[in-house]
Amino acid sequence: MKNVTLIARRELQSYLRTMSGYIIIAVMLFIDGLLFNAFAVAGTAKPSSQVLAEFFTLTSGITMVGAVFLSMRLIAEERQTGTIALLYSSPVLDVEIVLGKFLAAFLFMCLFFASTTYMPLLVAVYGKVSLGHIAAGYFGLMLVGASGLAIGTFGSALTRSQVVAAVLSGVMVLALTTAWLLGKVTDRPLTDIVNGLAWWGHFDAFRTGLVHLKHVAYFGLVTFIALFAATRVIEARRWR
Repeated sequence: MKNVTLIARRELQSYLRTMSGYIIIAVMLFIDGLLFNAFAVAGTAKPSSQVLAEFFTLTSGITMVGAVFLSMRLIAEERQTGTIALLYSSPVLDVEIVLGKFLAAFLFMCLFFASTTYMPLLVAVYGKVSLGHIAAGYFGLMLVGASGLAIGTFGSALTRSQVVAAVLSGVMVLALTTAWLLGKVTDRPLTDIVNGLAWWGHFDAFRTGLVHLKHVAYFGLVTFIALFAATRVIEARRWR
C-alpha cells in the first residue's frame, strides 16, 4: 500500500504541474456548462428532479470521454520517455504501478466533479431537490469515472503512443456505450447479454437518485477487469 501511495503522489504531482490535465478539465467543464444550459435548463419549465437527472446524464457522457484523455498518458508516456525502466528496476509490483497511476488519475478526476457542483446547487436554489438524489448521482459519476479511467489505463499500457492509447481506449468505451443499440436488433437471450454490457443502462438508475447493488457491481467489475488486464500487459512487457 505504501508503494501505491508513493506512485499515486508522484503521478498526481505530475498532473498538477502540467497544463494538459487542467486543459482537459477546463474543456470538460465548458462543454458540461454549455450542455447544461442548452438541454437541462433551457426550454419549457421542468421539475427540478428532471433537470438534475438531465445534468447527471450529460455529465456522465463527458466524464467517460474525459477519462480517456486523462488516462492516455499514464503508462504510454513512461514508455515513450523511457522512464518505465526506472519503475521496472524499483522494488514495486506491477499491480502497484497500475493502482498508483489509476488512483492519481481518479483523484484528479474528482477535481472535475467538485467543479461541477455549482450546477446542482443552482437547481437546489431555484427548485426543490433531494440531497440523496445529488449524492446518488455523484456516486454514479464516480463509478463511471473509475471504469473509464481503468479502461484508459489498459489502453495506455498497450502502446507507447498517447494518441494511439486514446484511440484504443475510445474504441473500447464506444463499444460499451453503443452496446444497447445491438440490443434493439438482437433476440433474447443475446439481447439481455448485450444490454448488460452497456454502461449507460447501469447508470440510468443513479441519475434518478437510485442506487442498486447490481449496477455498482457492474462498474466495479469493469474497473477490475480493465486494471487486471493492464497489469498483465505490464508484466508481459517487463520480461521482453
